[in-house]
Amino acid sequence: MNAFKMQCTAEIKRVLRNRYFVFWSLLMPIVFYYIFTNVVNTKAPDQDAWNAHYLMSMTVFSVMGSSIMTLGIRLVQEKAQGWSTYMRITPLSDTVYFAAQMVGQSVIHILSVVVIFTAGALINGVSLSAFEWVMSGLWILLGSIPFLAFGTLIGLMKKVETAAGISNIIYMVLAVAGGLWMPIDVMPKLMKNIAQWLPSYHFGNGVWEISNGSLPGWKDIVILVAYLAVFMLLSKYIRRKQEAA
Repeated sequence: MNAFKMQCTAEIKRVLRNRYFVFWSLLMPIVFYYIFTNVVNTKAPDQDAWNAHYLMSMTVFSVMGSSIMTLGIRLVQEKAQGWSTYMRITPLSDTVYFAAQMVGQSVIHILSVVVIFTAGALINGVSLSAFEWVMSGLWILLGSIPFLAFGTLIGLMKKVETAAGISNIIYMVLAVAGGLWMPIDVMPKLMKNIAQWLPSYHFGNGVWEISNGSLPGWKDIVILVAYLAVFMLLSKYIRRKQEAA
């Protein structure tokens, strides 16, 4: 347990020192939020509701990117530097190592949620009930777990450049196609149908429902859990194949 706590603490410190994380996970979502709620005329019938909706979208966008890119690329870097090989000869098991990575990243997600929620309240005066703020934050933290699992999958790649390029593309496609940049209602029918099966859409939809005073639907939960299972199984299978090679 002490080894697990120490590893989690080390991961948190390392992420906070990463300028890449600060830009992609904190600064960029806030800039996008300001632009799409104060500069671009979206012609939203209810501006207050749109401000709250897009605040949740950008928070999800931030946490999803942190899970996929920050975690995934860091794991590849550690492998390239021989750190993961060194860890195998220590008493720390692979399970504890990866769990500490995910827990450390989740603690960072709390910072992201607090910072972006605060920005929304200050920039546009977004006002939700205490229950809605807390439930939105909890949903985002729990909903990020499948993307953390996907981050460990990215972390199995051999080259940092490859991992960075692929994770960037996947991240942006999931964000746009999942309705985080613009509602899927304004997309073509084909895009709407695709979005219904993407984890990013259901990640966002759950928190949109909460900010509207409802609760996430069963489909949002089932699809996110299904993706979590797939990503974990793939990650475990590929890791075993690599160790056996």
